[in-house]
Amino acid sequence: MRRLLAELLGTGMLVTVVVGSGIAAQRLSPNDVGVQLLENSFATALGLAALILMLGPVSGAHFNPVVSIVDWALSRRGPGARSSADLGAYIAAQVTGGIAGAFLAGVMFDVAPAFSTHQRATLGHLVGEVVATAGLVLLIFALARTTTVAVTAAAVGAYIGAAYWFTSSTSFANPAVTIARVFTDTFAGIAPASVMPFIAAQLVGAATGLALLLVLYPTAPRIVGRAVVPPSPDTTQ
Repeated sequence: MRRLLAELLGTGMLVTVVVGSGIAAQRLSPNDVGVQLLENSFATALGLAALILMLGPVSGAHFNPVVSIVDWALSRRGPGARSSADLGAYIAAQVTGGIAGAFLAGVMFDVAPAFSTHQRATLGHLVGEVVATAGLVLLIFALARTTTVAVTAAAVGAYIGAAYWFTSSTSFANPAVTIARVFTDTFAGIAPASVMPFIAAQLVGAATGLALLLVLYPTAPRIVGRAVVPPSPDTTQ
């Protein structure tokens, strides 16, 4: 239950950071979309790194169904097998937390809940999601092999911040965040019709990232359970 609470809280706060900073950026820089994106990406990168440091020792800081799915898939090949029930519980917590985070951002900024009208499902956007998600999966599980929590948090935050700019989709790379952003008709929103194509592209990206991981790091299944960061012993007893 502690792990599920950490995943719910972490994903919820991540969406709050994304949506809240998007609303603030629109208000602070109403005539410059580039500056809005800079403000939004900077806040997201810092917020994600902080959340990984804060909650990673409890749940592993997945905050993302594709990370949980890859972790589950790798565990099929290693000693620390995850059950399908564990995977389902993680995903449910992430999606629930994400939606709650979108509503929380709206409450803080006095923005009424509304379905987004921001259509994003073009070919370029979907390719961008494949690239963003593949890179994220490869980064997370490669770092889980060798590095420290602080380095992982900084690297994942930096990657997402950069991917806001080098991908056409602004790097959602997360089905739970994608679903949550339906409920805000603001700078960070995504129209309901774009959600399923985005999630499909993210799953393709996750499979691509997993394939690259197994080619580049054949011993990756041995470190399953350490993504994004290994839970501390005193939180897993």
